[in-house]
Parts: sequence; C-alpha cells; structure tokens
Amino acid sequence: MTKTLYDRDDAAIGSLQKLRFFPLAIGGGRGARLVEESGRELIDLSGAWGAASLGYGHPAIVEAVSRAIANPAGASILSASNAPAVDLAERLLAKFPHQGTHKVWFGHSGSDANEAAYRAIVRATGRAGVIAFVGAYHGCTVGSMAFSGHSVQADAAKADGLILLPYPDPYRPYRDDPTGDAVLALLKEKLAAVPSGSVGAAFIEPIQSDGGLIVPPDGFLRKLADICRAHDILVVCDEVKVGLARSGRLHCFEHEGFIPDVLVLGKGLGGGLPLSAVIAPAEILDCASAFAMQTLHGNPVCAAAGLAVLETIEREDLAAGAERKGQLLHDGLKNLAARHTLIGDIRGRGLACGVELVRDQHARIPARAETAKLIYRLYELGAVLYHVGMNGNVLEFTPPLTITEGELHRALALLDQALTDFPTVRDETLMQFSGW
Repeated sequence: MTKTLYDRDDAAIGSLQKLRFFPLAIGGGRGARLVEESGRELIDLSGAWGAASLGYGHPAIVEAVSRAIANPAGASILSASNAPAVDLAERLLAKFPHQGTHKVWFGHSGSDANEAAYRAIVRATGRAGVIAFVGAYHGCTVGSMAFSGHSVQADAAKADGLILLPYPDPYRPYRDDPTGDAVLALLKEKLAAVPSGSVGAAFIEPIQSDGGLIVPPDGFLRKLADICRAHDILVVCDEVKVGLARSGRLHCFEHEGFIPDVLVLGKGLGGGLPLSAVIAPAEILDCASAFAMQTLHGNPVCAAAGLAVLETIEREDLAAGAERKGQLLHDGLKNLAARHTLIGDIRGRGLACGVELVRDQHARIPARAETAKLIYRLYELGAVLYHVGMNGNVLEFTPPLTITEGELHRALALLDQALTDFPTVRDETLMQFSGW
C-alpha cells in the first residue's frame, strides 16, 4: 500500500516542530488557495499563520526570487554587504517615522528578531527588566520565551525582572474595566516597586495575536507608551503577525496614535520565505559587533522577496484592500453570529480577525473542544483555519492580503455550514492532533 504524504511526514519528521489541527498535506498553492496532495483546493484563511502575505505563487515574488537566486549576492550580511539586504533596509527605514536615527537588523523569524531586540537593549542600556503581557507569544527561542506570557510556554524560564501585565481585553476586562486604565494603574504600582532605572524595554502587541486576536481599548497603548517614556523605557512593538498592511495600515501601531521606539517585523515581510527585521535606534543596534548573528541572516534571496512584498503592498494598495476586505469579513461574521450562538465575540482590524467561541454567551465559557471540532469540519468542507487564545477557543483569520472578495464570501458560506455540522466530528478523530 502506497503511503500518503502525511503518513511519510509522520514517519520521518519529528513532532518538536509540529502544530497540527487536521491531516493537511500540501502539494502546492495558487493565490489564496492551497492544493492538497490529492489535488483538492482549499481556501487558506490562515495564510500560513500570516506568513504568506501575498498568497502562493505571486508573480512579483516568483520574479524577484528567481532573479536573485540565479545570480546570488553571497548568502548573508555576516561578513559582506549585499545589495538586496541594503535596499530592503533602506526601504524599511524610509517607511518608518524615526528617519535618520534608526537602523535595521535582519533575522529569520519573529522569534530571533524579538530575542535580538531584547538582548541588544539589555546590552546597550544595562537594564535587564522587561515589561510584557499575559497571553503574549513573542517567539519560541529561549530568549524570546523568557518574556512571553502565553499559557503554552508556562514552563519556560522567565527573565529576571519580568513584569507581566494582563492584556486589556474589552470582552474579558481586567477588574471589570473596559478602558484598560486598571492595567495602567497596575503597571505604575509595579514600576514603583522595582529599582529606578532597572527596566529597559516594554514589549507590546498592537493586536495581541496568539493570545486571542485582542484589540486593546482606544488610547491604551498611547498611555502605556507615555508611562514607559517617563521612566526611559523603550517601547518595542511586535508586529510580526499583524504588521505590513494586514491591519489596514502599513504598520498596525498607526491605528494607536503613538510611534514605538523599536518595531519588530516578520512572517509576511518575507512573503513565505524566512525573513524578519528589527528597526531600532542606532545606539541599540550598534552597541556591539558580532553579538546577535547567524550565518544566513540577511540572505539576499530572502531580502529580494521582502523587497517584492513591500513593492507589491504599495503598487496594489494592499493596506486599503485589507481594510475593505476585512470589513466584508467582519460583516459576514456578524451575520453568522446572529444565527450561531457559539460565536461570542468578533474583533480585529482589517485582515487580522478573531472570533471567540463560547459555550454560554452570558457566562462566556470558552468552547475549546467545540473549536477544535469546528476547524476540523471546516477543513473537510474546503477551508484552512486555525485557532489561538489562552483557552484555544479563538478562530484566527489571517488570510493572504490578496484573497478575493469572492473567496471570502465562499469561506463564510463554508464556515456557516461547519457551524451547523461540527457536532458530528467524533472526539477520537481529533486525538492525534494537539493544537495549542
């Protein structure tokens, strides 16, 4: 009997790097659709966790990568400069408000970018204390896990001087305060309890991604930034999943009325290739040499893909498209909520949208098992969607920015059907899939 691709994967690749929700075995991709080994097409509502920002096989990336790999300018920026990396750095700096004072660091993923930012800040300032939020997932390296607050990393060693705050969730407000001011008051208390000048950075997410696609109350992040700057604490904005046009603006912090000191980008920046970036003050990124480096950082092929992504976002006005399509998605989900009581809350910006599922709308009891069954049924019907959140009960929509309105309408119809059908999915069907 011939083994399937999924069976071969199970036999040959270890589970350490797997987060599986259903037996998806991909043979290729076109636009916002994945093609399974069998040839079946599925609408990709995840976009590979937001990494496939332009979908699959976009001509701009195909052309840029083909050209770069046919005449590669070395393999990294470690011991030589290369034009694609320098061009990309200049392009990123030109689109960031702190022009003339910042530089760029390149990495492979959000994990290494967030870790590099933290390590460099500690080295440059001498301050090891760090502020972060419960529910935050800043990466899966030892250093990035040290200041993350997600439940899946509860056993990871944490940084000395870590201040973990509740993320202000209007649907589940801390101390029944939907404004987030109670969280800010807690921050002031905690800062007053530690030695002055001991905290160097505050890592924030303008939308808390893996914590449940939570949009903070209006004005919260601006107030938090003001508190941090009064204490000379650098504000680091982690936009690995929600940045670069996904929210309806190029940078998600633009919705919040403040400018971070440090911006971390990843996932969609490479359009599916491994690429991340930190934009930070020159005194931070120049504080040492050979301090945060890997051999393939600044790879010219990946940098060429990043340039193609930025150029396509601008040429096709994908930020405005994300805002328009996001409104269509949000409206469609509201219509579903009127018919399906499992839907408790709908939130997000643009094409970063979260749907929290609950067993009881009044008590807001998380519907974890139901969520796992729902996305499995949706996969059977023809769409890929994953779940996030501290309780594993939030549907995360981060489709390619190039998804069509027709595909969104079709996906909403499939989700409507899945919400009707999901109780038929048997518990034993899900036993081989861990999810979060």
